[in-house]
Amino acid sequence: MSTNDSGARMSDGVMSTGEGMRIFPDVEACIDCGSCVVACKRTYDVPNDEQRIDISTMLEGQEGAEGYNARQTAALSEGQSPGETSLPMQCYHCENAPCVSVCPTNALQKNDDGFVSVTDDLCVGCQYCLSGCPFGAPQFPDSEGTITSEVFGTGGVMDKCTGCRERQHASKGPACAEECATDAILVGSTGDIVDELDKRDSGSFFNETALNIIFGEEEAEMFDRL
Repeated sequence: MSTNDSGARMSDGVMSTGEGMRIFPDVEACIDCGSCVVACKRTYDVPNDEQRIDISTMLEGQEGAEGYNARQTAALSEGQSPGETSLPMQCYHCENAPCVSVCPTNALQKNDDGFVSVTDDLCVGCQYCLSGCPFGAPQFPDSEGTITSEVFGTGGVMDKCTGCRERQHASKGPACAEECATDAILVGSTGDIVDELDKRDSGSFFNETALNIIFGEEEAEMFDRL
């Protein structure tokens, strides 16, 4: 169990917090238990019909290729079927965030501390960010219609995972990662994450394009050694 600078105990998946952090899934550790979803809802009073993190299950009920069961990343890298794979999907606070680049009102910003945040007063519900994000992070809980959406767009104000920015600046891990029973949500610097995946003999379930978006091309190269 890791410990932060203030002495608080943190999940083994949380290696460092705050400025420069990254959030990234270890799909081989995810068991689709839903504790991350529950933790987020409880921490931020997210309604039952909304969510800032979701678990996407691919190839449900299928076994991996012979010799690759529960080794999804190795199977993918060698062109084999990974079998059933559960992937925590949330905002990864990307280095090259497509949502930021397509937002016409600058409601989305990549902050100096590395977090991608949304300014509610600037969001006009155009949903360009939803089209631009390859990870499905932007949510529009008020899509039924609001004063804002009557002006422009039909989506209402966008909502998404905040990365538990306030918690991290207080040297606490994100709620989802802290309550993950298998430490499948990794939080730390790019180097921290790559080192942890290497120690676990795991890897990335994302392709090169996705890694470049999340980490930036230079830091994404660190994944080449996995």
